[in-house]
Amino acid sequence: MTDDADPDALAEQVLEGDLRLHELDDHADAATAATARRRVLERETGAALDVTADYAFDPELASDANVENLVGGTQLPLGIAGPLAVSGDAASDDYRLPLATTEGALVASINRGCSTITAAGGANARVTKRGMTRAPVFRVTDVTEGAEVARWVDDNVEELREAAEATTSHGTLEDVTHYVVGDNVYLRFAYDTADAMGMNMATIATRAACEIVEAETPASLVALSGNLCADKKPAAINAVEGRGRTVTADVHIPRDIVEERLKTTPEAIAEVNTRKNLVGSAKAGSLGFNAHAANVVAAVFLATGQDAAQVVEGANCITTVEARESELYASVNLASLEVGTVGGGTKLPTQAEALDILGVRGGGDPAGSNADELAEVIAAGALAGELSLLAALASRHLSSAHEELGR
Repeated sequence: MTDDADPDALAEQVLEGDLRLHELDDHADAATAATARRRVLERETGAALDVTADYAFDPELASDANVENLVGGTQLPLGIAGPLAVSGDAASDDYRLPLATTEGALVASINRGCSTITAAGGANARVTKRGMTRAPVFRVTDVTEGAEVARWVDDNVEELREAAEATTSHGTLEDVTHYVVGDNVYLRFAYDTADAMGMNMATIATRAACEIVEAETPASLVALSGNLCADKKPAAINAVEGRGRTVTADVHIPRDIVEERLKTTPEAIAEVNTRKNLVGSAKAGSLGFNAHAANVVAAVFLATGQDAAQVVEGANCITTVEARESELYASVNLASLEVGTVGGGTKLPTQAEALDILGVRGGGDPAGSNADELAEVIAAGALAGELSLLAALASRHLSSAHEELGR
């Protein structure tokens, strides 16, 4: 690898078949290799990639930790909602919520919900469960052998914990649950991963534990992931048992604030929630019983460097609304919110700045408190989004709001 390589000459070698795109990193620094790839794409497709070439992150760090075959950067509009008052075990402040999105009217809608919640005194939020999971699948001869493996696991959790935790200075093994299905044995390992989202941590730790299982039982490992984890796929097990962080938020909104800020009544919002989010979702067989919680999760994930594909699990949300005599009570429960404030995309410069806006970048003191705070703020933000959309539907203002904002 050289720092003075000519990107045009390298691109020509790729186009002539002498080099493959990924081999450019062996012949040039990351920035030059990215330039050469853009030259190849421009020649092959006719696309102009001048804007793609304008990025703020360190290409060496990004190529090392975040992406392969680096070409450049993709920019998204970043909006801000709030202040959003949140009172939680970890979160306790008025937050400005960074939202990266291309969906017009979304930030305005969430901002209205934030304003309503803050005027009502703020949202309560709590992380009630932590556990990043990895679930390997093993082959056994039959169910008798499978039951033998399950009993061994129950009797030797400490040995598995010792092997798993030896691979990390931060993760702790919280639980191992076994499932015997014919000649398959699935073991669902759950870890507290502190301030990291922890998927890689859980994978490496589980691999070490699996070696113990294979050595001590008749089970033979087939795959380190057997899809009972379940990562980046809609799955009832995550909606029920949770994954990452299970977090809930609620708010009591006085009737006059509902009428003033949301332009409707508690009764109308409660009816829409029941008929849409609960009955409609049940009829659809949905795993999420909410209006659009994934909108908030996705926008904050993109802004703060989370794994965007895990919005699938982040949409596991149940929204409840109750019209009371003098107030509206509303809550959201996000069963499987997978977030971190260290590692992965959180190191990228604009994502780090968004975490700074929230005051949660890096490791917390105590460990895990920053990721807990982020989770609680996201839950409160999701609640703001739910309230605003339900109110727009109840008052029949949804389409007019999009028309007014030119979407």
